[in-house]
Amino acid sequence: MQIELSPHHIQTILFEAQAAAKRLHWRLGPASPGQEDLCQDLLIDLLRRLPAFDPKRGSLGAFSGLILRNQASRIAMRTMKERRAQGGTMLSLDAPLSQVDPRPMSEVLSNQDGLGAWHGQSLDTRLATEQSMDLRRALGHLPPRDRAISVGLAHGSVATLARCGFGSRSSLYRRISDLRLALTLHGLGPTWDELHRA
Repeated sequence: MQIELSPHHIQTILFEAQAAAKRLHWRLGPASPGQEDLCQDLLIDLLRRLPAFDPKRGSLGAFSGLILRNQASRIAMRTMKERRAQGGTMLSLDAPLSQVDPRPMSEVLSNQDGLGAWHGQSLDTRLATEQSMDLRRALGHLPPRDRAISVGLAHGSVATLARCGFGSRSSLYRRISDLRLALTLHGLGPTWDELHRA
């Protein structure tokens, strides 16, 4: 249905979109796109869905609020999924350190720390060398087939190994469980992270 938008309707739509963009920007944090960009994305979706508005079922404000809330939720879920895929929130060096300390991160980080230190990366080369040597020693104690599975897991998924002829996925998962125990016996600990970093 085509509707005629009065100046009052346009003002209502803009008010609802700005409020939704402000909430979404707050929810996504300082690494999110600007509030104006979010508002434009929300408005585009709302204008595309506006022909479905039926004045007999409710007000334009309520319709707009519902559409904007749903689209903001989709944007937030997509953004969070992208952040998880890349290992966390992208940080800007111009972003303030916190609400208490307004200095930008670029002033706080030292050259020795680097941005990697903020993401939990180890900067101790001696420790990294020792871990690599421990991993090589533990892998040396494994049978050749298990060593090949371990090396394959450092470069691909279980599904990739199954396609390459290492066995079915279920048998590979059972073998990985046994490998975790074997690597723990050789001093690598119960985590599988060391294997992926090798």
